[in-house]
Amino acid sequence: MKALRILGIVSGIGLVLLAAALGTLYALFDGDKIKAELARVVMEQKQRKLDIAGKVELSVWPDVGIKLGRLTLSEPGGKDEFLALDSARMEVAVMPLLSKQVKVQRIEVNGLKATLVKHKDGTLNIADLTGGAAEKPASTRSAAPKAGAGDTANEPVQIDIAGIKIANAQLTWRDEKSKETTTLSNLDLGSGRIQADSGRQTLAVDALSLAAKGKTGTDSFELKLDVPRLNISPDKSTGETLNLTATLAGSGRNLVAKLVLSGVEGSAKTVKIGKMVLDLDARVGESVLKAHLDSPVAADIAAQTVALEKLAGSIDLANPQMPMKQLKLPLAGSLRADLAKQNAALDLGTKFDESKIALKLKVAKFAPLALGFDLDIDTLNIDKYMPPKKAEEKVAAAPAAAGKTAPEGKEGAAGKLDFSALKGHDINGALRIGSLQVSKLKLAKLDAKIRLAGGRLDVAPLTMNLYEGSASGSLSLNAAGNQVGLKQNLTGISINPLMKDLADKDLLEGRGNVALDVTSQGDSVPAMKKGLAGTASLSLKDGAIKGINLAQSMRDIKGKLGALQGKPEGATQKAKAGDKTDFSELTASLKIAGGVAHNEDLMMKSPFLRLTGAGDIDIGAGQMNYLAKATAVSSSAGQGGKDADKLKGVTVPVRITGPFDALSYKLELGDLAADMAKAKLEGKLEGLTGKNEEKTKNKLKGLFGK
Repeated sequence: MKALRILGIVSGIGLVLLAAALGTLYALFDGDKIKAELARVVMEQKQRKLDIAGKVELSVWPDVGIKLGRLTLSEPGGKDEFLALDSARMEVAVMPLLSKQVKVQRIEVNGLKATLVKHKDGTLNIADLTGGAAEKPASTRSAAPKAGAGDTANEPVQIDIAGIKIANAQLTWRDEKSKETTTLSNLDLGSGRIQADSGRQTLAVDALSLAAKGKTGTDSFELKLDVPRLNISPDKSTGETLNLTATLAGSGRNLVAKLVLSGVEGSAKTVKIGKMVLDLDARVGESVLKAHLDSPVAADIAAQTVALEKLAGSIDLANPQMPMKQLKLPLAGSLRADLAKQNAALDLGTKFDESKIALKLKVAKFAPLALGFDLDIDTLNIDKYMPPKKAEEKVAAAPAAAGKTAPEGKEGAAGKLDFSALKGHDINGALRIGSLQVSKLKLAKLDAKIRLAGGRLDVAPLTMNLYEGSASGSLSLNAAGNQVGLKQNLTGISINPLMKDLADKDLLEGRGNVALDVTSQGDSVPAMKKGLAGTASLSLKDGAIKGINLAQSMRDIKGKLGALQGKPEGATQKAKAGDKTDFSELTASLKIAGGVAHNEDLMMKSPFLRLTGAGDIDIGAGQMNYLAKATAVSSSAGQGGKDADKLKGVTVPVRITGPFDALSYKLELGDLAADMAKAKLEGKLEGLTGKNEEKTKNKLKGLFGK
C-alpha cells in the first residue's frame, strides 16, 4: 500500500508539473509575434512575402493544436501570389512526444490554392523551396555535428496520424514556353489512420480517397481514387483493391477510364499485382470506342521495370459511317518495359473478320521515339472498312473527269497532303501481308522493309504479286517539300484489270512488263499529279487498244477513196466500248515532266497493222493529245482480210484527244488518196521488176530524165 501511495504521489506531481508547463506555454504564446517572426524569416531567406491575415490560435489540452486563418505566400520578389489557404489545423497528442513518437490526431486544410510555373528556361517557381536553388558556400555552412551518444538526428521517428482532410483545394500548372495551363480544382483528399516508422521502414494507410476536378485547354476532367488499405514494409507489402476512375469531356468527345488493381503484394523493391483491369469507354463524334485489358503485373521498383506477361482483352469500335458499322478485335500478348533504360517490347496478336494479325514492337528509346516493329497479316481488305465516298467528293472529282480545272479554292480540298507527321521519329520495321486489297488494288505476298528517320520514309525493298505478275522496287516519302518517289518494275502483269482497279480506266489489254521511276511533290493530290516527273516504259504482248477498231476503220476507207482525194477532212469518232485493235506486240517509253508524259517511240505490231506514234499524256489535267500512225501490211487474213490488201503500205494518221474518260479518235485522211495511188504504183512497179527488171529500169530512167 505504501508503494502505491508513493506511485500516486509521484504521478500527481508529474501531472501537476506537466499542467504547469502547458499553462506556461499557453500564457507565453504570442500569435502576433509568431506571425511577424515567420514573415521576417521567410522574406530574408526566400525573398517571399508571407502574410497570415487570420489569428494563430493554440490549444494545449488534451492535445497540442495550432490553427491558422487566412494565409498567403508570394512568388519570389513578393509580387504575384504563389500559395494561399483559407484555414489549417493540426493537433498532436502530448504524451507520445515524450517517447519520440509523433501522434497527430488530425490534419485539416481548407481552401488551399497553389500555382506551379515552369519558366521558359525550364526552371520551376518552387526551386527555392525544394532545394533547387544554389547552395551556400561551404565556408558559410555550419560544421556537421559529430555522431555520438547524445546524437538523436538519426534516431527513428514514429508517426501516427488519425486522419487527413484536405478540402476544396486548387492546383494550377502553367508552362510559359508552351503556353499551356492545367487547373485541378475541387480537390478533396481524405484518409483514415496513417502509421509510419522510419526505423522499420513501414507505412500503413487506411481508407485513402482522392477526388478532383480539373481543366486543361477546353477539356475538363475528373479523378476519383479509392484505396481501402495499403501496407508497405521491406519484407512484404499488401494492399486491398485499388479503384481509379478518370473522366474527360470536351467539344464533341468524352472518355471514361476505370483502373482496378487487386491482389497487390510485394516488398520495398518489388511489387506484384494479381490482376490489373483497365476499361475504356470513349466517344468522338459518331465514333464509339470500348476497350478492355487485363493482366497480372510484376514491377521491380529498384530496376524500374514493369512486365505484363499475360495481356488479354478486346477493342470494340463502332461508327455508323463504317461499312460494317462495328469492329471487334480480341487481344492477346505481353508487354515489358524498362523505364530506366527507356525501352519496351510488345508482342500482340489479334483477329477480326478473316484477318489474323501478329505485331511485335521494340522501343529502343521513348523520346525521341526510336521504334522497331514486325507486322504479319495473313489477309486484309482495307476497302471493306473505309466509309463510302461522300457526295461532295464525287462532285469534286467531276471537273477532272471532264478535263476541266477545279474551281478556285476547291482544288485539293479532298486530297490535302501533309507529311509533317513523319518528322521527329526513328522507326525500322518489316511488313508482310499475304493478301491485301486497298483502293480496289488487289495484291498478294507483299513484303516490305520500312525505315523512317529525319522526316523521310523509305520502303525498300518493296515486293509483291499482283494481277498475274510480280513487282519489285521502292517507295519514299519526304516531309521536306512533301516529296514522293516511286521505283517499280512490274513483270508479267495483266494490264487491263490493273488499270481498271488503279484508275478505273478500260483503255488497254495485254500482258507484259512495266517500269516506273517517278517523283513528285505538292500539298494536294492534284498538285502531285501536276508535279510528276521521271520515266516509264511499257512492253506488252497479245493485247488490244480499247475504244477503236483500226482494221475496221481502214476497211471503211476503201469506198471513200474518190471523195477523199485532195480534201483535208477527216473522220472523227468517240471511243466505243466494244471496239478494239488487236496487237501481238506493243512497246513504248515515256519521259515525264510537269505532270505531262511525252512519248515518241510507240511501236505496235499485228498481222494487219503496224502502229507508231508520238504525243503527250497530260496526267495533271487528265487528258491526252497523241498522233498515232497506222500502216497496213500484207495480209489476206485476220482483221483486214482481202479488202485490206488494197491498203497495203498506206499510213493512216489517227489523232487521239480529249479527257481520259471521253477520248476521241480522228482519222486524218487529207492526203490518204495520194498515198494510196503512190502505193498502188509502187506495187505495179514491183510486178514489172519481177518480169523484166532491165526493161523496167530503162523506162524509169526515161521517166525521170536520167
